[in-house]
Amino acid sequence: MSRRIIIATVIASVCLAASGTTGLAQANDEAATKARLEQIANSYTPNHAFMGTVLVVEGDHVLLDKGYAMASLEWQVPNTPETKFRLGSLTKQFTATLILLLQQDGKLSISDPISKYLPDSPPAWAKITLANLLGHTSGIPSFTGFKEFHTWSMSAHTPDEEIALFRDKPLDFEPGSKFDYSNSNFIVLGVVVEKVSGKKYVDLLRERIFDPLGMKDTGLDSDELVLPKRAVGYMPGPHGVEVARSESMSIPWSAGAIYSTTGDLLKWEHGLFGGKVLSADSLKLMTTPGKGDYGLGVFIANRDGVRVVSHGGGIEGFNTNLMYAPEKQIAVVVLSNVNGGAPDSMGNQLMDTVLGKPVVLATERKAVPITKEELAKFAGVYDLAPTFSLTIAVSGDHLTGQGTGQPSTNLMYQGVKDGHPTFFVAQVGADIEFVPDASGAITSLILHQGGQNIPAKKH
Repeated sequence: MSRRIIIATVIASVCLAASGTTGLAQANDEAATKARLEQIANSYTPNHAFMGTVLVVEGDHVLLDKGYAMASLEWQVPNTPETKFRLGSLTKQFTATLILLLQQDGKLSISDPISKYLPDSPPAWAKITLANLLGHTSGIPSFTGFKEFHTWSMSAHTPDEEIALFRDKPLDFEPGSKFDYSNSNFIVLGVVVEKVSGKKYVDLLRERIFDPLGMKDTGLDSDELVLPKRAVGYMPGPHGVEVARSESMSIPWSAGAIYSTTGDLLKWEHGLFGGKVLSADSLKLMTTPGKGDYGLGVFIANRDGVRVVSHGGGIEGFNTNLMYAPEKQIAVVVLSNVNGGAPDSMGNQLMDTVLGKPVVLATERKAVPITKEELAKFAGVYDLAPTFSLTIAVSGDHLTGQGTGQPSTNLMYQGVKDGHPTFFVAQVGADIEFVPDASGAITSLILHQGGQNIPAKKH
């Protein structure tokens, strides 16, 4: 018996020594990861390109939880993890969840046509199902893209008035035939939620999601709401950042009016993927990619074998990005109170870093010389989607790229890789790979961003 005790003691000592060494190595790795994450976040702060809060968590390990710059420049109030931000389109996953919960309750089916729940819907919508709305395959045009939208949205409107703005417009395509992101879809879904449940959208959010998950710093914004620790929204201006004039918060509603904090959004991800909100079948339905790599209220990407469920948001003065890798239990939350591409670019770099992938910051990139004459062959308009193009132009000694409805950004030449000239877009953390045809002429490109590779042809 004593011999067994001695052997057990020796084995235990060896195990403790080994685990201590492993623990030290893991601690060093985690410290290096934390340092790199903070370096990435800090790289976006010059000239107020990013102001906001960032949270990165892997399992039970908080790797970064910090505020950057100011929630209010006027009052010099800093951003902190408790600061509340408007989320924009991150709202859509909450609306989708309410629809799926109502389906679980037996009160609706997403395979049903809209007309079953909204009998006065126009004839053109006859073939459109709730699933088409959830997956942006309805063909209903996005009312936020209408020329009158900006002026119209500055005053309050009811959901019925919003639907009246787009209900009689012709469909952009046959329902179910393609993906095209439309805010109109989720306004209609908000109305369906209220019709089917008999409750206000805001009340159902609180009852079914926010209160059960302890999301005390999350709610539906409104024009009258006095909200403690609210960030002021800013936008780039000719002389630096300026206060962003916002549309009425009655407009984004079920498509984009929720506010929250990084901590509450972590509770949401853990609750959603921890089985506290939806059934396993409903969650699978929500996170199975359809057209456009979109599920139901979320995008789903495969980043070198790792599944990442995400969504971005943009509204006057705010841009946001929420990413979660369920199998790795990695959450990345970036909330910004200045408009720009920093949250998407930063979020992707933070996720890649935790996944162990190399990340090269804009400040670490080196430009490769190229003549103005060589640049000319890349100029042109490239169609990334039916309603979104990228215009490439020569400006002095470099190229610029401008997406539909977006500001122009500079492209940095990186040389030729596998026969394809490549440029880096620092502002959005993307690479553009130009593809020559058999004659050497540039006829298409591939946009590499956020783990996605999007081809586009020149027209």
